[in-house]
Amino acid sequence: MGTFNVRPDIDAAAEQLRGTLGSKREINHLPEVLWEGETVEMLATGVYGKGNGLLAMTSMRLIFLKHGMMSQQVEDFPYAKISSVQWSGGLLMGTLSVYASGNKAEIKSVPKDQGKALADKLRMHIAAGTAPGAPSAQAAPAGIPQQDVGSRLATLDQLRAAGAITDVEYQDRRTKILDSL
Repeated sequence: MGTFNVRPDIDAAAEQLRGTLGSKREINHLPEVLWEGETVEMLATGVYGKGNGLLAMTSMRLIFLKHGMMSQQVEDFPYAKISSVQWSGGLLMGTLSVYASGNKAEIKSVPKDQGKALADKLRMHIAAGTAPGAPSAQAAPAGIPQQDVGSRLATLDQLRAAGAITDVEYQDRRTKILDSL
């Protein structure tokens, strides 16, 4: 995979993609939609709304970017507003469902390995109450409300029941959530 020379964090995430067919334009335009100080943690390709685009997990939010010749689509999901994430994988592709602010967004045709890794990382941060790369829930950007304790504990219970985290990880994260009160 070639280097894009966009930004070091974006280049590193793009190198992890299996293929960039249909998302090169989005990778090059990603810095235009990022907030100041926001860094890219992981990228995936998928279909949402009007077509193929790029799913970017950043230090502050999850972004879907479609940058066409005639139009641009940007949908973002700040971590504090995401209540849960669901991954449904098929043989090669799957669907990432993001539940945020009472709505459900489905990003389809996400390569199985990228989608599962992205969903797992999102779940871990939601359960811990932190965004990727952020030191704690108190570090949420101003103006973005933090997820309530009940939702965080419920998500944590779901992760343990699904076997996504161990009992030790569960107890540690539960303690952190309760200590944040």
